Amino acid sequence: MSREKKYEIDMCNGSIMDKLISFALPLMLSGMLQLMFNAVDIVVVGRFSGSQSLAAVGATTALIYLFTNLFIGISLGANVLAARYYAAGKHEEMSETVHTAMMFALISGIIMIFVGLFFSRLALEIMGTPSDVIDQATLYMRIYFLGMPFFMLYNYGAAILRAVGDTKRPLIFLIISGAVNACLNMLLVIVFHLDVAGVAIATVTSQFISCVLVIGCLYRTKSSYQLRFSRLKIQKKYLKPICQVGIPAGIQSTVINFSNALLQSSVNSFGSTTMAGYTAANNIFGFLYVSVNAITQACMSFTSQNYGLRKLKRMDKILIDCLILTVIVSLVLGGGVYLFGAEILKLYTEEAEVISCGIEIFAYTTVTYFLCGIMDLFPGALRGMDRSTVPMILSVIGTVGTRIVWVFWLFPAHRSLAFLFISYPASWLITIVMQVICFYFVRRKIHG
Repeated sequence: MSREKKYEIDMCNGSIMDKLISFALPLMLSGMLQLMFNAVDIVVVGRFSGSQSLAAVGATTALIYLFTNLFIGISLGANVLAARYYAAGKHEEMSETVHTAMMFALISGIIMIFVGLFFSRLALEIMGTPSDVIDQATLYMRIYFLGMPFFMLYNYGAAILRAVGDTKRPLIFLIISGAVNACLNMLLVIVFHLDVAGVAIATVTSQFISCVLVIGCLYRTKSSYQLRFSRLKIQKKYLKPICQVGIPAGIQSTVINFSNALLQSSVNSFGSTTMAGYTAANNIFGFLYVSVNAITQACMSFTSQNYGLRKLKRMDKILIDCLILTVIVSLVLGGGVYLFGAEILKLYTEEAEVISCGIEIFAYTTVTYFLCGIMDLFPGALRGMDRSTVPMILSVIGTVGTRIVWVFWLFPAHRSLAFLFISYPASWLITIVMQVICFYFVRRKIHG
């Protein structure tokens, strides 16, 4: 067995559940490790720089996702196309997809540097970020966005590796870069007292390291996804199908994060203490997201490869197994966070009021999180079948529409954190109904 083959997974033959777990588990651990290292950012800045610095870092989270998720969504298009070519043994097409995707990643990363430098403060002002926080939040965002080319190249490179079933090496790369991030955080914040600037510099450095590692992996491989700098070029023939799948996914993610930014604005209206509680809770909330998202990514990659070979019955089994995994994982993790929320929040801060806000948010967003997993799973399967636009529209209507109505019409008359965060499970449930109906008609059409 070649060195590359031992990392790859045969998604089109044999048993499914064990391969889904083998694919999703490293991806799940990668997401969790990334969040743990990000949590070190928050813990270090919260404990050694105070709640204002903690709130400043937290105020940027929704905006960073808002600015970057369009391009990250397009990487899903690269994943789907590469998976299909790889399963079909189309080596030249696979190679051209890799080089088009990586060139696009580099260009989009450079664009994002300028977006971050020139629009960070304006966006924070629009969100109503308090005056005692906005200067530090702006500084953090501007430094963070200097690392965007590294961030994009890593994510697109990892998407290519996922397309062939390799989720293990990206996990190794994250362990290395994340360890550097954690060590730099403590050095720059605790020793050199750089506060939010130190956290941002540590993050950019770790992104550079993960970028170098994934590019080195693609460069050294002997398989069809080998990267050569001399061949980097955007080819319309491959960029178009990448964007057809990826842009709707990116728009969906961007618009949903816009709704989260609206929610952040409502949280901001309660003041910096509540903002700090939301920051800590949101970081923990992220662990639930990356866990179920890993299963969605598995569903998309497995479906894409099998769709390319027209193994339609196997695609049905993939979705059923993914639904089972999603419900089990989200209930176990969500229930754990709900039961031990206070103890977990104490890792972030010792301020009782901040912890109280976080616990109140957990009450409505943890045990119900299996709904979010199911909501994302059906669009993931549909993207694997080259259907990305309609699921995007339905997600926007169901999730964003519900939250807009909630924030602007319902929340002002019932101003409380509890009422604000009930909007999460409500929007998930409405979106599930629409996505299931969409999937039913697409599946019936494909099966003839």
